[in-house]
Amino acid sequence: MDHPLPGALLIFLAALLYSAVGHAGGSGYLAVMSLLGTTPAMMRPTALTLNVAVAAIGTVQFARAGYFRWSLFWPFAIGSIPAAYIGGRLALPGAAYRVVVGVLLLLSAVRFVVTLQAPDQVRRNIPVPLALAIGIALGFLAGLTGVGGGIFLSPMLLLGGWADLRTTAATSVAFILVNSAAGLLGQHAALSVVRDVAPIWAVAAVVGGALGSYLGSRRLPTPALRGVLAVVLVAAGLKLVIPQW
Repeated sequence: MDHPLPGALLIFLAALLYSAVGHAGGSGYLAVMSLLGTTPAMMRPTALTLNVAVAAIGTVQFARAGYFRWSLFWPFAIGSIPAAYIGGRLALPGAAYRVVVGVLLLLSAVRFVVTLQAPDQVRRNIPVPLALAIGIALGFLAGLTGVGGGIFLSPMLLLGGWADLRTTAATSVAFILVNSAAGLLGQHAALSVVRDVAPIWAVAAVVGGALGSYLGSRRLPTPALRGVLAVVLVAAGLKLVIPQW
């Protein structure tokens, strides 16, 4: 990347906005990189690297605020970690990767719209076999694409009545942390392609993530924030799926 500073500003904003709603920003970073014309070979390891940094901060913030529940987290994580590593070992062709990530960004936008009306109450406990199956599927997707998986786990938790908003955020960000780390381990050889932008983008992500997770763990994000994120994801998703758009 010839001009990392504009990208750093966008990465900062993505980390700030996503961490406020309990995510590390993987789909946001992919959206930024798609808008900047970043190559697929660089997109996945960069997104996973930034995910690890921001998710670590978010996990600590939400846990310190008292919203993390180990009993809810472990059934999803135990299957997702090896699946994310396997996904990280695989690589889609460049054109296919762009289409897959573009579709995921569009689905992520739908996630933000759907959860605008999600009930903020716990109605039942999730069956462990179901949590294991969900974790495996989302972990593999996280390693394969770099999205982290939490963007899809959180609406499941909310709409299924398995967690309230802040517990969902705490569970999702921890889920993103373990999946991103496992996925990154699976493709450690690809890290050389991010060395030019990793330092400045990582600083931007860490600063934005620290501020966003602090605010998100203490004050619920507004519906307007979710709407803004949905619009950005739609724009980036369409750019990937329809290159001439």
